Amino acid sequence: MKTSRTSPMLRTTAVLALAISLALAGCGGSEPAAEGDADAKAEETAQAEGKDGKPAEKKAEAVPVEVAAVAKRAISASYSGTANLEAPSEAQVVAKTSGVLLQLLAEEGDQVKAGQVLARIDPDRPRLEMERARATMRKLENNYRRSQELLASKLVSAEASDQIRYDLEAARPAYEMAQLELSYTNIVAPIDGVIASRSVKPGNLIQLNSSLFRIVDDSRLEAVLNVPERDLATMQEGLAVRMTADAMPGKVFEGVIDRVSPVVDGGSGTFRVVTAFAGGEGLRPGMFGRIEVVYDRRADALTVPRIALLEGEGETAVYVVREGKAVRTPVETGHLSGELAEIRKGLSEGEQVVTAGKITLRDGAAVEVLNAPTADAAGAEVDVAHVAAAEAVR
Repeated sequence: MKTSRTSPMLRTTAVLALAISLALAGCGGSEPAAEGDADAKAEETAQAEGKDGKPAEKKAEAVPVEVAAVAKRAISASYSGTANLEAPSEAQVVAKTSGVLLQLLAEEGDQVKAGQVLARIDPDRPRLEMERARATMRKLENNYRRSQELLASKLVSAEASDQIRYDLEAARPAYEMAQLELSYTNIVAPIDGVIASRSVKPGNLIQLNSSLFRIVDDSRLEAVLNVPERDLATMQEGLAVRMTADAMPGKVFEGVIDRVSPVVDGGSGTFRVVTAFAGGEGLRPGMFGRIEVVYDRRADALTVPRIALLEGEGETAVYVVREGKAVRTPVETGHLSGELAEIRKGLSEGEQVVTAGKITLRDGAAVEVLNAPTADAAGAEVDVAHVAAAEAVR
């Protein structure tokens, strides 16, 4: 009976001993792994630090940019503005007498000459008035001739003869006035031009001084530019101008500066420049035009794309790519025309200037050129620029 009671206790003791031995074996196995992790961390720290124990500096990344070559091209200096075309010669045709409009001889859009009859007013009443004035004048002419004969015979007094002469002198202008009134029944064009508008119809009762037609001389058109006073020295009479009209895209019209005002408007700080263009070719008064006055041309100027310029900090500069770095270089600019800028000082032909990506650049920053041209392409670009300049000179 004693032996059966002690056997379970022995088994429990054996299990506990086995569990303790397994736990001690697990703790001993983890120590080599911990030592391996510590060695890896130490190696990473050594790589992050320099040889002298200080943190190593990170290498700066290159900024991606696009460049363009400094090349010689033709460039022009110009002033651009907008204005509406106007006809310097224009006339309103008004009625010089009253009456019913019997006949209409011209319509809107017709080209007419000075003196051409455009319409006719009923002439009956003015004709009768003229006939009466002519009869009165002839009667007085006969009376005056008879009085002169009687005066020679002393049969009439000199005072009576003079009175007849005075009446005759008054009758002659009255007759001429009646003739003039009759001529006013023919409405004539005062100038050459095109009929821009017609305000009457046949059968209308026309009142004195009422407007009938508007005639515009479209053989010569003008456009007035209000130019800032800083350009006063560059605007000269006879300079060539070019104009494009929104109504006729793609077509360029040539003209000249006709007049330059010698007075600057104190309120706006501008002065008037009147440009003249030949009529025809589709140009019409009232059209909106974009005008460019070219006051200087250079066939072989050193140029860069205008977008490459850096404005601010009291100077104009560009970023030049030299040995893989962006070098901020001050430049002196000349004419600015469209997308080109003339460089008078600071750059040499063939250098590469940054056109895109310059916002994030700093002087001396490393760059990666995305559109680096090959030697053949660069040479071809320069050749094309020289050919364009030669063509411009021709």
